[in-house]
Amino acid sequence: MNKINNDTIIALATSAGVGAIAVIRLSGKNAIEIVNKHFKSKFGNKDLTKVKSHTIHLGNIVENERIIDEVLISIFKNPHSYTGENVVEINCHGSVYIQQEILQLFIKNGVRNANAGEFTLRAFLNGRMDLSQAEAVADLIASNSAASHQVALQQMRGGFSTEIENLRQQLLNFASLIELELDFAEEDVEFADRTEFKNLIEKISVVLKRLIDSFALGNVLKNGIPVAIVGEPNVGKSTLLNALLNEEKAIVSHIAGTTRDAIEDEINIEGVAYRFIDTAGIRHTKDFVESIGIKKTYENIEKAQLVLHLIDASKIELLQGKISELEEKYPTKKILTIVNKADLLSNEEIQKLKSQFENLIILSAKEKTGIHELTTTLTQLANKGALSNNETIVSNSRHFEALNNAYNSIKEVQKGIDLNISTDLFAIDIRQALHYLGEITGEVTTEDLLGNIFANFCIGK
Repeated sequence: MNKINNDTIIALATSAGVGAIAVIRLSGKNAIEIVNKHFKSKFGNKDLTKVKSHTIHLGNIVENERIIDEVLISIFKNPHSYTGENVVEINCHGSVYIQQEILQLFIKNGVRNANAGEFTLRAFLNGRMDLSQAEAVADLIASNSAASHQVALQQMRGGFSTEIENLRQQLLNFASLIELELDFAEEDVEFADRTEFKNLIEKISVVLKRLIDSFALGNVLKNGIPVAIVGEPNVGKSTLLNALLNEEKAIVSHIAGTTRDAIEDEINIEGVAYRFIDTAGIRHTKDFVESIGIKKTYENIEKAQLVLHLIDASKIELLQGKISELEEKYPTKKILTIVNKADLLSNEEIQKLKSQFENLIILSAKEKTGIHELTTTLTQLANKGALSNNETIVSNSRHFEALNNAYNSIKEVQKGIDLNISTDLFAIDIRQALHYLGEITGEVTTEDLLGNIFANFCIGK
């Protein structure tokens, strides 16, 4: 896969199906020449191989004398194109029949169907972007919130790549001096200043730790924050989910134990996606099916980033005990306590509760009052500070793993420096750190790695 074929590839770049227009993309050395054979300009006998790059041309796509469609042809000549090769984009009418006719026409003329992500793979192999930027292209396409869009866009523009490359280059410079020392070991010559080298390693360690820590935020911004709604039967969990979604997603009934399986849906609040899970009510039961649902409730709490613990306003005398019970069971979880059915409480009772319990949210899911206070709190808990400050945020699990490996290697180098051990012993760890950093940007790749990454792309990108 590391080798670029000279063949020309083709794919539908827009979504499959009927639309106003469709875009068909070709890339390869002979892309312009092949399209030119089947293009008849509206303005004289135009030769696409001789037109300027980044120009658009109106005409017909023809097979022999048969007109398939009137199209706009965009020409991008190498190396100034997405893939770094000659690229042609055909804007045709969005009929599925027309799309297939054009695709089959060029396939009959020696063009082959592109593999998933092959246009972006060629862009990477031709040096148009590094590997982390290529992965960000897929994340950008898949982004479903303002936050995930911003993280992917920053990475695609090269913010993360630049930071990694700077670290790698500084480490590489010192690694070269270390290797030089090993070559002249018999002369006992020291080329790398140990104090300066120690400062560099400490600096790299701090930056790597910051990037690793950012994954906790980046991962939830990319995939959505999982939120479990838990509590006893009939406290209003399903009603709250419906109020948040503004639709009747979950069945609501006065009969306890109505929800027997987790009901999940996603909403966007202030640019962040939240995956809400309405769970089965927690209680002792002899009902076999309901008990399975309760078991799943505990499983969903384990998976959740945030837990919304609902308590019935008619049982506020048990509030402290119920809060303590869940917090003791899940001491590391972020649990937000919510008193539901506020319409059953007087203003005096509400004020008393708020004075007694810090960060308590009191609402009525049925009346949809207090929902805004809940969503505001959720936004604050999302902690988008790093995103607002345009800091580099890691959202890719492959990058996270490579950063962890690089960090561990750097810590070993630090130990070696502190213990004043022989240079050749920690030179191995320096090479390892360089290797892991190189994996992120694609300085170090394998065919399997590229295959796994680009297999997840959509066809045509």
